[in-house]
Amino acid sequence: MTTTQLIEWNRIKAEIANCADITIMSKTNYSLEAIQKWAKQSNQSLEAQNEIAEYRLRLNRKQGEWIEANIPEDGGKPAQNGGLSQITLTEAGIGHHDSPKFRILSRILEDKFESYITESKEARDEITTNDACHLWKNTIASKWTGDQESYTPALYIEAARSVMGSIDLDPASNDIAQEIVKAKVYFTPEDDGLQQEWQGNIFLNPPYSHPEIAKFVDKLLRELKDGQQAILLTNNNTDTAFFHKAARVASVLCFTKGRISFYKPDGITRTSPTNGQVFFYFGANKQRFIDFFKEFGILLGAL
Repeated sequence: MTTTQLIEWNRIKAEIANCADITIMSKTNYSLEAIQKWAKQSNQSLEAQNEIAEYRLRLNRKQGEWIEANIPEDGGKPAQNGGLSQITLTEAGIGHHDSPKFRILSRILEDKFESYITESKEARDEITTNDACHLWKNTIASKWTGDQESYTPALYIEAARSVMGSIDLDPASNDIAQEIVKAKVYFTPEDDGLQQEWQGNIFLNPPYSHPEIAKFVDKLLRELKDGQQAILLTNNNTDTAFFHKAARVASVLCFTKGRISFYKPDGITRTSPTNGQVFFYFGANKQRFIDFFKEFGILLGAL
């Protein structure tokens, strides 16, 4: 670094340690983002890049703590509290696509978070926000693949909640999944969601076994009404009939960049899926879906 850059870096580190003002945190985060990009483009050492990444991760964690305390899950503006007007995410300088990640970072247990930082440095692994978010063991939503139960990283659930404003129904779920999905209504295998009425904003990660997946997709398409929103997550099996049925109706599709590594019930072991995934969005808030899901992959809209 040049002398000027070193002075700026030391100033930012001091701000991160002492700052409690969310608008200053947000400005500092943007400064760190610029420094991160410079470090990568100028081929700085992994140690230098990880130092920057660590400070930014700690800052994002603090931002998440502020969000948890001040902003509802739907990103709206809370009522006045004790005569003091709360500010929105936009007023706080936090992008709507960043807020789910920051929330998750704030929920990670302290010892687990610190272990991730230490172990990444010792193993000379890159420190990343997405890897850190995967630490949150209990923030997972269920899916079935035949008899094998596995779980989706919470990052995607939080993004879905932010897009739709709420998750009113999870029709293919279980009690464990609801620790994070927090749907107003959910159906377990015993409830048989295919026999129930589906209302409100829906998040559906159906059984991936056949013919169950096709039955759940058909049920979703039948139940959708004007003004209703839904997000469907499946494997990107573009040769299947259910995929084409959903794609014809969806407002936007997000094909994931790489494969989602689902968790097994222990919350630690990761699966290795044989193909990628796709999110289908049904509803009128296309731009909001684009804003939150563009970082996860390629977006395609219906013609």
